[in-house]
Amino acid sequence: MPLPPEFHDIAQRVNNWGRWGADDEIGTLNLITDAVVRDAAAAVRTGRRVPLAVALRQDGIQTGMIPGRVNPLHTMVAVNAEVFGPGTVATSDDAVTMGLQAGTHWDGLAHVSHSGTLYNGRPATSVTAHDRAAFSGIHTARHIVSRGVLLDVARARGADRLSEGHAVTPEDLTAAEELAQVPVRPGDIVLVRTGQIQRYLAGEREAYAYPSPGLSLRTPEWFHARDVAAVANDTLTFEIFPPEIDDLWLPVHALDLVEMGMPQGQNWNLEELSAACAEEGRYAFLLSATPEPFTGGTGAPVAPVAIL
Repeated sequence: MPLPPEFHDIAQRVNNWGRWGADDEIGTLNLITDAVVRDAAAAVRTGRRVPLAVALRQDGIQTGMIPGRVNPLHTMVAVNAEVFGPGTVATSDDAVTMGLQAGTHWDGLAHVSHSGTLYNGRPATSVTAHDRAAFSGIHTARHIVSRGVLLDVARARGADRLSEGHAVTPEDLTAAEELAQVPVRPGDIVLVRTGQIQRYLAGEREAYAYPSPGLSLRTPEWFHARDVAAVANDTLTFEIFPPEIDDLWLPVHALDLVEMGMPQGQNWNLEELSAACAEEGRYAFLLSATPEPFTGGTGAPVAPVAIL
């Protein structure tokens, strides 16, 4: 199905190509300036640290719905090996094979294309099996540290978890922003809580994956208007799944990553953070969330930490 006129209209309004120069590869991460980071550090009051990653394990979050995105296969390659001879210091080592977006991760800007094009007008053909992502590989996101803001959409709607068919709207985001009493500002990283991760944490892996609440086609304009640097949430697919428009798959990915150049994260565990923010009555914090720098990767694992 061709991308509909509605998609192209939104794409035109949120497009950031050329905004930071023709050679730019990091998009909205440019909004995280030194001044933004200094202000973000001021959000730390107690030093309370909240981890936001799910555990990486062989029976992890992936169901096989996305071909090749395998859960971590973790093997020991050495166990108490006295490599320098008997009686010397022994070492144990392990190795892992996994999809880079298998667990808690960032999608890089080369993860998605549409109409043969990546962010900033780069050709989709620049992603190859041999050279991987020639432009906007995840390694170009060298440091992702900024002020994080939790938009607890579920709590703002008086729910513990959004229903499976709920498409998060700009109105939902505004209501959560009002609950937080923290206006989202340029350079912020926004975390959108739906509560869907509860399914996975309860052992309901298939139910977590599908069907799922998620961001609607209208949300990229909300983030663009506020100059948000990156967005992550607690679902497998990030956007509403199945999609709002029949046979229009991953339009929010295309608008965020291709048009806006805004990284997006998935499978973030926001449950402990939701409780901590409600307990302390504040929803802004310092967020450390730099991805593993896989050269040419279209995404990468991350172990984010919110510091209150």
